[in-house]
Amino acid sequence: QVHLVESGGGVVQAGGSLRISCVGYGGTFPTYDVGWYRQAPGKQRELVALMSPTGTINYLESVKGRFICSRDNAKNTVTLQMNSLKLEDTAVYYCNAKSGWANNWGQGTQVTVTE
Repeated sequence: QVHLVESGGGVVQAGGSLRISCVGYGGTFPTYDVGWYRQAPGKQRELVALMSPTGTINYLESVKGRFICSRDNAKNTVTLQMNSLKLEDTAVYYCNAKSGWANNWGQGTQVTVTE
């Protein structure tokens, strides 16, 4: 199991940028698929970006070209750089690390985009 701790998030105006990061403790972080999900009020949690151990990234269609997911296995971190933020990006963002039967979640960090 991997214990995930997120940082970053906050309030930003539409069109702005924000960066959120996640550090994994324990487990074998480099062997996990790692990335981000989000959940807006009244909506289901959805995948935002997920990166395989080999670097393949799967992005939510609506964030392609705006969000960049990266990982640093030496530091057990995964980062989401969010650019050109829109009102509809407002949500709680959750860090995720999964491998086989293991599926680990961070506590979530709020991202709020204002007009």
